Amino acid sequence: MKFFLAQLNPVVGDLDGNAKKILNIADKAYSNSADMVLTPELSLWGYPAKDLLFKKNLIERQFTILEQLSISIYKKYGDLSITIGIAEKIDDSFFPNLYNSVVLIENGKWKTIARKIILPTYEVFDEKRYFRSEDRVSVISKKIKNKSINLGITICEDLWVNENIEGRGIHKKNPISELKSKNIDLLLNLSASPYTFKKFNLRNRISSFASQYLQVPLIYINQVGANDDLIFDGNSFIIDKNGLKIKQLKSFSEDTCSWDMNENLSFSNENKSSEISSVFDALVLGVKDYAKKCGFKSALIGLSGGIDSALVAVIATAALGSENIFCVSMPSKWSSEHSKIDAKDLVDRLNISLKTISIENIMSSFEDSFIESLNFNAEGITNQNIQSRIRGTLLMALANQEKHLLLSTGNKSELAVGYCTLYGDMNGGLSVIGDLYKTNVFKLCSWLDSKDSVESRKTYNLNSRIKIIGDPILKKPPSAELGPDQLDTDSLPPYSLLDKILKGIIEEKKDIQLLEQDGHTKEQILKIISLINKAEFKRRQAPPILKLSSQSLGNDWRVPIAIYH
Repeated sequence: MKFFLAQLNPVVGDLDGNAKKILNIADKAYSNSADMVLTPELSLWGYPAKDLLFKKNLIERQFTILEQLSISIYKKYGDLSITIGIAEKIDDSFFPNLYNSVVLIENGKWKTIARKIILPTYEVFDEKRYFRSEDRVSVISKKIKNKSINLGITICEDLWVNENIEGRGIHKKNPISELKSKNIDLLLNLSASPYTFKKFNLRNRISSFASQYLQVPLIYINQVGANDDLIFDGNSFIIDKNGLKIKQLKSFSEDTCSWDMNENLSFSNENKSSEISSVFDALVLGVKDYAKKCGFKSALIGLSGGIDSALVAVIATAALGSENIFCVSMPSKWSSEHSKIDAKDLVDRLNISLKTISIENIMSSFEDSFIESLNFNAEGITNQNIQSRIRGTLLMALANQEKHLLLSTGNKSELAVGYCTLYGDMNGGLSVIGDLYKTNVFKLCSWLDSKDSVESRKTYNLNSRIKIIGDPILKKPPSAELGPDQLDTDSLPPYSLLDKILKGIIEEKKDIQLLEQDGHTKEQILKIISLINKAEFKRRQAPPILKLSSQSLGNDWRVPIAIYH
């Protein structure tokens, strides 16, 4: 039996467009003499469809599309079979009234062949809001050349049932153990599994466990592309019954491959990408797809000469091309000369546009107006925030006028402790590095300037012959430059210390006692906890944050604003 793996990048809610994409894939599969095409979880909808699943007209539309697809595929490609992920309607009075299902199109008709059993409700996932859980494992029998082949079908989370690997505890149902007695010849997993740090390794381990436990090969087909804050890396693969990988599809791009069950293959890891290059790839895809799917062709960045905006500029250039990136430098009287020079040198290296708008006169007008009208002298943090909000207003005006996507440049450390200005530097349509701690920003920039990134830079048409971030940016002490000789360490602990405490609180959910055991003082811990709590109202109003970690400060961070401090 010959399978055709289709690693697709759908547009969420574009049922007709996604169906057309599937039909095009059918043509390729037919040309490869495939028997069955495999597409990812909810491939007709794109994942996650969220509250679009409540739209009855879309639910009904999908069934019309399935009928049309079934007829078209049969007329053009005969007995070719295709799996498609849909939202299956349940005809009763209970809610939710949908299954996360897989249907099989063949011989001019379609039928449901699998329903998702384990519905994730952690991090960004909220599937029990939309779907009902199936209680039986799915096995279908396919007859190819007078031989019956039993296929076990799982959908994404149904595979993640080994507590020792995935670490979230024991599920009430275990589809993998239930398949043990079903005498399957092959296990399929149709997924929409978003990228996070070290996800590749976890996925490989959980799949390897299942194939060895069931003693059958496993085909894992994953969605690719970015939808809002989530980035799907693809990386679909096939592993043999011994848990060894025999085929691997591309990372962060659409890809296809065919595989006959009779093939004996061995897989080479020679081109395996590093973890840090994968982070860069993920962020580039995140910006690229967010812009494309939201209808933007260009991006705008406030360029300060600091490391955060420099990194965002590089990512945006890789994603959209240098001709589509527009930067603005907005110096005040506190802006250092070297920061102005650093910003100019960076845009020269990236070959992108830069305009300079001094805010000194605008700031003076604000100060004069406050004194004349209110007898109010803006000082300290108030004065600093006014500067940031002037910049934010200028950027939004330019973005509106020129139809640019404004990219926010704040990092996770700043967002966590509120070292950012609401309606100022937090302005934007997308937060690019909001799930990267400051120390990781430095690591990623150091990698970009190293020889290890040369191939990646060539891939994205970035200059590979010189340091692209540059030592002046990489080595300067972090500063918002909103006051005389200001440094971030005037208000915050060194990032090397701060980020360890933040990670302990945010990702690892450690209490004060455990953090003290890590060597942090109680005074440090309480101060940072207080800063995190007080900044919640800011984060609630931040732009979408591209998710990289197991706990971003975006949709999977659900903390009340009004809590006991």
